[in-house]
Amino acid sequence: MRLGDTLRNYLALTKPSIMLLVVITGASGLVLEGSMINQPLNIFLVLFGLFCTGGSANALNQYFERDIDAQMSRTRKRRPLPQGRITPAHALTFSVTIGIIGCAVLWLSFNWLSASLALGTILFYGLFYTLYLKPTTAQNIVIGGAAGAMAPVIAWAAAANNLALAPWLLFLIIFLWTPPHFWALALYLQEDYKLVKLPMMPVVAGEKSTMRQMLWYSIALVAVTLSLGVVDKGSGLLYLLAAGALGAVFLYKVWSMMRQPSRQAQRSLFTYSIVYLLALFAVVIAEGMVGLTDLGGLPRF
Repeated sequence: MRLGDTLRNYLALTKPSIMLLVVITGASGLVLEGSMINQPLNIFLVLFGLFCTGGSANALNQYFERDIDAQMSRTRKRRPLPQGRITPAHALTFSVTIGIIGCAVLWLSFNWLSASLALGTILFYGLFYTLYLKPTTAQNIVIGGAAGAMAPVIAWAAAANNLALAPWLLFLIIFLWTPPHFWALALYLQEDYKLVKLPMMPVVAGEKSTMRQMLWYSIALVAVTLSLGVVDKGSGLLYLLAAGALGAVFLYKVWSMMRQPSRQAQRSLFTYSIVYLLALFAVVIAEGMVGLTDLGGLPRF
């Protein structure tokens, strides 16, 4: 196998599309904290640490779920373990190695708080969520979503060596976004989840109940995004307009799916939810950068 193919296979273990969201949401935590704005090397090290630790958790997830992935249509032709392009032993070694590297970078370059939070995220998602929550409870993605929401908290901790309200609001945005985002996919692929006997919400509670819950989570999500504009003094009219407009489209797509359920509507909501989070946090970063420039690069909190 060529070196380029090998590297792509190992990169696939980290779930790069998810890691893009992790890096962007982590960067938002750094921008809101503000003290690293003129330290590009430190910004890179934080984001590199986040990528390694998040990628480690995702690789662990794929290692433990390789048999399930081999049965599901969404994963059996896309992931390297079901296709035999990487051996399970090599995947496990890779996961542990990049996890150690990521935690070491955060600890040695910054502080034990960020490294501890990152290690806890690896263990929570890679082990507790994958081995216990996912196969045993329909609330798996709700509880497990906490792991995917930790990037801005870890980034803030690395920069400030403490925690504050702002990163937890970013955490809450991602946490509330996760159920409607993932359940849209679970609705679309519920036959796959029935096949592998995983208790995803649409399989256990049915489509109507799942969609009602998605609506409530989406309403709470939009409310929290708007509250960030109040708490974060650097967020101005642009952020509030963007959060309102993006949130309105999100709610419209959920409501439309409830009124006329279809695979197309489910797929459309899933796709838009990714665009929504990327766009929202891009605006957080942009407005935060402008606010820091206005304040001479000083932190606002």
